[in-house]
Amino acid sequence: MTKAELVAQIASKTNFTKAASEKFLAALLEAVQDTLIAEGKVSLAGFGAFTVEERKARKGRNPRTGETISIEACKVVKFRPGKTLKDTI
Repeated sequence: MTKAELVAQIASKTNFTKAASEKFLAALLEAVQDTLIAEGKVSLAGFGAFTVEERKARKGRNPRTGETISIEACKVVKFRPGKTLKDTI
């Protein structure tokens, strides 16, 4: 699903215009991003939880050359689906 398709689906389910739905989606995504940066976790009851986790530095392999490379530590966002979402799918 693309962003445009998601905006169209939000508009049809809420009777908002596509422009209003796009603003809503942008605000929601910005709020989730800001909260993950500040607090490291966003929980949506019944849907799931987004968390920020630290990935340790590790050794990897360049698939083209087979050469060993070092991959730096970084932060990643993980998603764990909630019970309602798991049961629905």
